[in-house]
Amino acid sequence: MNPWRHTGETLLKSVRASLARATLSMFQHAPYPLEHTLDYVGDPGLLGPDAVSWRLIADPAAFVGGLRGLLIQAAHPEVVAGVDQHSRYRDDPLGRLSRTSAFVTATTFGAQPEVDEAIGRVRRSHRVVKGKSSRGVRYDAADPAQAAWVHNALTDSFLTTNRFYSDFPLTTVEADRFVQEQMLVGALLGADPLPSTAAELSNWITDHPEIEPSLEMAKVVEFLTSPPFSPGIKVGYMVLLEAAITTLPERLVTILGVRPKPAARAVGRAAVNSLRWALGYSPSWALALQRVDAEVPTELFRRLPEVHRRSGSRNRDDRFQEALDETLS
Repeated sequence: MNPWRHTGETLLKSVRASLARATLSMFQHAPYPLEHTLDYVGDPGLLGPDAVSWRLIADPAAFVGGLRGLLIQAAHPEVVAGVDQHSRYRDDPLGRLSRTSAFVTATTFGAQPEVDEAIGRVRRSHRVVKGKSSRGVRYDAADPAQAAWVHNALTDSFLTTNRFYSDFPLTTVEADRFVQEQMLVGALLGADPLPSTAAELSNWITDHPEIEPSLEMAKVVEFLTSPPFSPGIKVGYMVLLEAAITTLPERLVTILGVRPKPAARAVGRAAVNSLRWALGYSPSWALALQRVDAEVPTELFRRLPEVHRRSGSRNRDDRFQEALDETLS
């Protein structure tokens, strides 16, 4: 073996592993929502194993989509005022990222009781999020239109980053299916309106009449683009954030005051590919497939979380782990 090639491959693996650790650490500051999911044998949850959402949100490109969603949400003066005045994002930025990730995980992959718990937690927390934005307009996080901005921004962001960074970009039909699946989540949150196709959703976001710069937006965007993370975490975070910025429509780029850096999309694509190589797809997808006794494509996974095992599940779970180990060997 060429020693220089071996050294280069070792270095590449080390860089990929470091990026993977840094990325995972950003989303591990909230309880894992599917800890007991294997107790709900056969429960398909809200969406079920045939849903487009299961594979799309399991893909590491969804990391970029989540950050894009947070940026877009900040463009609505009343929504971002609620975040600025009621959220602890300055004191616990990784906690907010992790809670958002946990909510998406629960509503996408969870059994129905786990979906209901996640929805209930969000709706309860929104009851007290009321006030007035810097432009003098009152806000209420439970307001259907404001809830729709938050939910639709995230749905559109997952779709957009799938198109740019996934290894399986959706067809038009699949993209519309994804939007219709996410409408189910939005309806449970009381959000309205909920566009029913990918094209309608994209236009609704881009042409929304309520979005404009605001004092609260400036503070949140400044925080998102320069968070107080440790150097190890911040490097990976900034690569993913810059990748998200490259996918924003021009109107939102102007409102938010952000500009993509040269080559950010290519660097972002390389980073997502590295995450896919190092992490595989989300283990939450694998757990959900196990729960409904569906076939698990072990070649797509690199890891499984530690979860509560229901009585009688050990043998099948062990066989899955053995197949996963064989894939990685």
